[in-house]
Amino acid sequence: MTDNHLGDFLRARRAGLRPQDVDMASYGTRRVTGLRREEVAVLAGVNADYYTRLEQGRERNPSPQVLDTLSRALRLDEDTRAHLYRLAGATPGDHLAAHTSGQVSPALRQLMDGYPNTPAFVLDRTLDILAANALADALFAPFDPPDNLARMTFLDPAGRHFYTDWDRAAQAVVANLRHATGFDPNAPRLRELVRTLTEHSTLFARQWNSHTVRGKTQDAKHLHHPDVGPLTLTYQAFDVRDAPGQQLVIYHAEPGGPSAQALDLLGSLHATRGRRETRHQNSP
Repeated sequence: MTDNHLGDFLRARRAGLRPQDVDMASYGTRRVTGLRREEVAVLAGVNADYYTRLEQGRERNPSPQVLDTLSRALRLDEDTRAHLYRLAGATPGDHLAAHTSGQVSPALRQLMDGYPNTPAFVLDRTLDILAANALADALFAPFDPPDNLARMTFLDPAGRHFYTDWDRAAQAVVANLRHATGFDPNAPRLRELVRTLTEHSTLFARQWNSHTVRGKTQDAKHLHHPDVGPLTLTYQAFDVRDAPGQQLVIYHAEPGGPSAQALDLLGSLHATRGRRETRHQNSP
């Protein structure tokens, strides 16, 4: 990871756009992937030399007005636009909440345990699983260990079988981690995780360099659990207000459908195994 986070981001987003994507005519032989710097400058209404300095890291404090025009020029969505602002240090308050506590409150743990029929767990910005209820433990049992969604997806052999649409799951994980860099690009845990994933997965390294950004909100998950087969679940992610950076994620299935029945079976199997292990530990 370089220290020119803003420049790297701008360069990657520029490379991902073609002239036709922004209704711009293309002239001459193109020696670069995507738009030229001069073309982005024209679209944003800024001086071409100034935009070049932004990409090269010689200018690191663009005004909110410049960031706004760059967001429109580069066709950024809401998550990606917010990420751009954070990289430029233009979102007051975000860095005050950059540190994520690794402690999950007893009240939140009690709340998760109150959902016995649906998996619920808490993540931090680097996708470390900080706490989980019993059904989430059962859901992630194929992983060894079920510690971090990014590591589980890219480096655990179970990931390829667990995520039915692995490519989509992998892209989401990378976009979530890129979202985290906007809060604290130099966070030791984030840098360590990205370094490990980059060293051991060429696919991760390739996707990381795309600078795609997305936060967790809601989506569908297509999973395959070795004990109960295919699962189609929807998740909702909620920010934990008293622990900035933590998110409560809840998976749920269509009531009465095959996935709901599979979750019920998974919970029963997990509880039965737990009782057997307890008896074994207590036996003389």
